[in-house]
Amino acid sequence: MSKLKNDSFLRALLRQPTPHTPVWIMRQAGRYLPEYNATRKRAGSFLGLAKNPDYATEVTLQPLTRFPLDAAILFSDILTVPDAMGLGLYFAEGEGPKFERPLRDEAAIKKLAVPDIGSTLRYVTDAVTQIRRTLDGKVPLIGFSGSPYTLACYMVEGGGSADFRTVKTMLYDRPELLHHILDINAQSVIAYLNAQIEAGAQAVMIFDTWGGSLSAAAYKEFSLAYLQRIIAGLTKERDGVRVPNIVFTKGGGLWLEDIAAIGCDAVGLDWTCDIGQARARVGGQVALQGNLDPVSLFAQPATIRAQVARVLASYGHGTGHVFNLGHGVSQFTNPEHVGALVEAVHDLSRAYHA
Repeated sequence: MSKLKNDSFLRALLRQPTPHTPVWIMRQAGRYLPEYNATRKRAGSFLGLAKNPDYATEVTLQPLTRFPLDAAILFSDILTVPDAMGLGLYFAEGEGPKFERPLRDEAAIKKLAVPDIGSTLRYVTDAVTQIRRTLDGKVPLIGFSGSPYTLACYMVEGGGSADFRTVKTMLYDRPELLHHILDINAQSVIAYLNAQIEAGAQAVMIFDTWGGSLSAAAYKEFSLAYLQRIIAGLTKERDGVRVPNIVFTKGGGLWLEDIAAIGCDAVGLDWTCDIGQARARVGGQVALQGNLDPVSLFAQPATIRAQVARVLASYGHGTGHVFNLGHGVSQFTNPEHVGALVEAVHDLSRAYHA
């Protein structure tokens, strides 16, 4: 594997000096890009795209051809793991992901098992290897997974949900059943992320998208405890190089100190946090990633630049900041506005690293 030409993203995660604040964006390979939509049309479906390493490589690299981003992220989906467990993932037009066999009864839950990553998710690890080779050291490659609790939300609800009534009723009425699902999910995520690292991922991120829907006590018991277990089980070094990890709980700003204490290298912030306050609370322990409001990208480029300046000023001088959005980029975003964001971060951040 070739040496990295731009390692600013990895250095920032490890709170080492960088010439500028590195930037990548969640969902950077996605429907806001016309070239992505063209490839997806050729693939026939979202799953056709995600399960074909050639297509996954193509779309992973598309945003890097267009913008000088500091990292690539594997093109995949968080629901590949429950799909590998046999729950029957499919995408309903206009409705998002669904499962044919959601976990609703005790017998099905007790039968749940850790999938054989090497066979069921080989298409993901093959894509990681191919993307890493094609990147040729340009920037690092991020692997990722959903968190045990976020995966459980989809597995029990059978799809997205406004209130997570089914999974949260299980949490309160039959906590032992939910803990069983979470235990299997945690084992699976550890194996899955370590397989991605073995295949060439140079950093990994855990998306706890729905952790913020929990009460404080439930978050600690049903999400954070499993995130801590995953961090403990991850491969931390490969070929003599550190493999940093990022934990992102959307809506988790209240629990920043608790998240920073689980041993992760970086904490992702959504746009509801002030990044300067977050740094004052936990900056001595972890790097921070975030946290521009994705909707600000609908504003004019001059406004986007001003919003970038505000986030950078709030974080302040020194290293340990990876610039990102506070969640994924909207499919309706003008790609030129993403370009304005990346340019502003690189341009305005240098003063904070002098």
